[in-house]
Amino acid sequence: MEKGGGLELAIARAEDARGDQQADLVWRTKLTQIGDDFLEVERPQALGKGIELQSGVQLVAAFVIGQNRFTFDTSVLGSVRSGGPRPMEMVRLSTPTAIERCQRRFDRFDLQGLKLPTVTLWPLLDPKTVIPAERANELAFEAVMRGDAPSPEDNALMPQVGPPITATLMNIGGGGVGLRVGSAEAGVLGRHRVFWMKLPLGAEEPVPLVTTAKVVHTHIDSMQNTYVGVSFDFSFNPGHQGVVTAQITRQVQRVQAKQIPQR
Repeated sequence: MEKGGGLELAIARAEDARGDQQADLVWRTKLTQIGDDFLEVERPQALGKGIELQSGVQLVAAFVIGQNRFTFDTSVLGSVRSGGPRPMEMVRLSTPTAIERCQRRFDRFDLQGLKLPTVTLWPLLDPKTVIPAERANELAFEAVMRGDAPSPEDNALMPQVGPPITATLMNIGGGGVGLRVGSAEAGVLGRHRVFWMKLPLGAEEPVPLVTTAKVVHTHIDSMQNTYVGVSFDFSFNPGHQGVVTAQITRQVQRVQAKQIPQR
């Protein structure tokens, strides 16, 4: 709190969902207040839209001090609105009863059973070619929202790209994501700054999230992996931003519903 740090938050898996293939999304949020019986953070966002977290939803929270990561269980107490000339939506969380240091597992940390999704990145050779690929993705998502099966051709259409690399999606911010790339594949980051990104959202969501991603910053962590901050770029197809936001929101609602069935 004193250093202006934050918490990483993810919706905890329901007991009967721990063996499924859903993608666990993690949000990086700023810690704004510590009360006697609550923690307060800025509401997680997806491309400027606040993510609605229901009261009572169980979360996994993590924070980093130096090279060490710590984690604890918490739950959503409710939402509040900050005062001042620029009011902001905040989320209040229960205080932890115990905090654990995350154990390293090879090149990563154990995150209490969360399955961080794997994304694929292709160097984007011609940015204009994302337009038909993104439009095909939008048509596939529209089909799913109607209750129809998406066309395999829509999911397969690609822009003009180079050879792919894989990365782990570490967290989501207001306008982009944080990725971790292994040392063996990180060399391409020095030659390309704009990528085509594909994120599968699990077996229950047949349409992956796809978007253009620009590298904003990189640094090498203590395990020699490269952490990459990327921002989403919708300059060639502004309408695609709404589809990406809807996909993220739909995923969050699905995971919450497994914890708290809708009446």
